[in-house]
Amino acid sequence: MRFVIQRVTEASVKVEEKTVGEIEKGFLVFIGACETDTKEIADKMVKKLLGMRIFEDENGKTNLSLADVGGSLLLVSQFTLYADCRKGNRPSFIKAGSPEHAEKMYEYIIESCQKECPRVETGIFGADMKISLLNDGPFTIILDSDEICGKA
Repeated sequence: MRFVIQRVTEASVKVEEKTVGEIEKGFLVFIGACETDTKEIADKMVKKLLGMRIFEDENGKTNLSLADVGGSLLLVSQFTLYADCRKGNRPSFIKAGSPEHAEKMYEYIIESCQKECPRVETGIFGADMKISLLNDGPFTIILDSDEICGKA
């Protein structure tokens, strides 16, 4: 499982020119799942995501979490996080989870985040989405379950 976390001052996702998810201060999180991902892996990734202390405190140090600043989440599925670009110029996506499995993982992650975060917005799984964001920093973190869960 892979999360690309962007600390934002605002972010939104549109589908067919209609805004389906929108936040102000918080994290825009792109989520990719592979076939071997489980709920246990998702739980560890969500715990790490929600515990990330990447907002500045009164001393300008990145020491505050999403909860500390009253931030929101915008969760967007993105199978392209499993692009394999080693050969040629056209990425392969065979490492990405099947749409059925990936959607189950995405929905589970949404539900898990909703238990801990007061405001969770989402994209629409499998839709052609247009994402707008104002990255704060810029600040982008990549979480990979192979590293977080000790597989690597």
